[in-house]
Amino acid sequence: MQPKLKKLLALQDADRVIMAMEAELEALEPEISLLDGSVQRAEDALVAVRGALEDATTRRQDLETRMETYKVMQERRRQKLEWVRGAKEASALMAEIDLARTVLAKEEADWIRSADEVQEREARVEQGAADVTAEVESQVDRRAEIAKIQEECQSRLAEASEVRKKAAAKVERNLLQVYARIQKGRAPFAMYELHADACGHCFTSVPMHLRQQIGSGEALPTCEACGVLIYQAE
Repeated sequence: MQPKLKKLLALQDADRVIMAMEAELEALEPEISLLDGSVQRAEDALVAVRGALEDATTRRQDLETRMETYKVMQERRRQKLEWVRGAKEASALMAEIDLARTVLAKEEADWIRSADEVQEREARVEQGAADVTAEVESQVDRRAEIAKIQEECQSRLAEASEVRKKAAAKVERNLLQVYARIQKGRAPFAMYELHADACGHCFTSVPMHLRQQIGSGEALPTCEACGVLIYQAE
């Protein structure tokens, strides 16, 4: 086997190792996404109940403000009634007081319901916060395992990258450029072994004169169909 072919194969072996490490890391992503999604859903639910609590609190405060206004106005009517002398005016004022009393009673009933609603939503917020904490805590062990796997993979990936760097440095520049260009194509790898009379990647028949050159080591041609480098293994 020609030295340049051996160097290219060494480079491709290094790339295989790197791809395996990257695939191992990538395989963890769906599970990480699931874990993140579970926490996010719990957090979103907490945000929603907090928003509902804020709305209910605002409504209760608005009712309290209105009730205070009605009480002040009602007290003024009572004070006015004390010095009113005309029967007609007094009767009209009493009607206003009765009507205001009815309105105030309704506002007070609404405030009670609003206060109950605030309490209910406060409980929901508390439960939502507990749910977030519980979800996060339930993932601690698995996330630690994943982090350890990632750390080990990253360490091996760094080592493999160094091996790849050294292997690439041994390849002639023009061959390295060809190899890199083919790597960017659709084939998983840049080099494939000749199988009988066909390309090992796409199984397109290789012309006889090219097979002879490949077998003799005179050339390292590319497949006319898929463009990968074709070589003859010993």
